[in-house]
Amino acid sequence: MILREAVENRRTELINKLIAFGVFKINEKHLFENSLGELEGEYNKFEGTEHPHSQLGSIRWFNKKANKMN
Repeated sequence: MILREAVENRRTELINKLIAFGVFKINEKHLFENSLGELEGEYNKFEGTEHPHSQLGSIRWFNKKANKMN
């Protein structure tokens, strides 16, 4: 039961995110007719192209220590 609820919650989350991207169908099927795997695949396509940092690659943080003058 818990697994089924988790799958349905993830499907709902992905459907909402895809709708926000303006996607309403995948391969002529309404979003709610697609499996979790199909929704994940379609979302991954949009996340890679529409994500605000997609053109920058990975963001890397550098820890630069200031030189201390004693």
